[in-house]
Amino acid sequence: MNSYLIVGLGNIGAEYAQTRHNIGFDVVDAFAKANDAGWHIDRLAEVSQFKLKGRAITLIKPSTYMNLSGRAFKYWLDKEKVAIENTFTIVDDLALPLEKLRVRPSGSDAGHNGLRSIQDATLTNAFPKLRFGIGNDFAKGRQADFVLSKWKPQEGPIVQQKIDSCVQLIHCFILEGIQPAMNKFNNLVFK
Repeated sequence: MNSYLIVGLGNIGAEYAQTRHNIGFDVVDAFAKANDAGWHIDRLAEVSQFKLKGRAITLIKPSTYMNLSGRAFKYWLDKEKVAIENTFTIVDDLALPLEKLRVRPSGSDAGHNGLRSIQDATLTNAFPKLRFGIGNDFAKGRQADFVLSKWKPQEGPIVQQKIDSCVQLIHCFILEGIQPAMNKFNNLVFK
């Protein structure tokens, strides 16, 4: 049976809930809900596990905070014996406008501490990623405040539309592969 590890990046704690930096948590929460799966606390993460059309799915929300996400990623990768190409990491991206998603089979951390931690833990950047555009509407020197802030009310409908599409995208990735997921979702523009 093929095994998959879906990793939503974010920070634990109520103060970080529904912030731009926690969009990875929000996406995997929506994916778990769409598959009628619950969560439990386990080693280094909140975990949800279920079967999807003959595939073993493990979802994690690392409890290590963003900068140490690689510890949880590597632990669950090894524990569940998942091939690195069968992982999918969901992360916020300042370089993409709010209207965009970007799926890639590999690539640099682009300055994202969570991705850098995973690269350091696995010694590779060749793992599939879903970059969720959050835009870059912040004053110089205010990047940290921006990524840790809540969505503006007018952004809510686009964010929800993108989360719903991410659920479909993750299903596509698991059932069809990275290339079909890229073909179907990378050119979408959300409004």
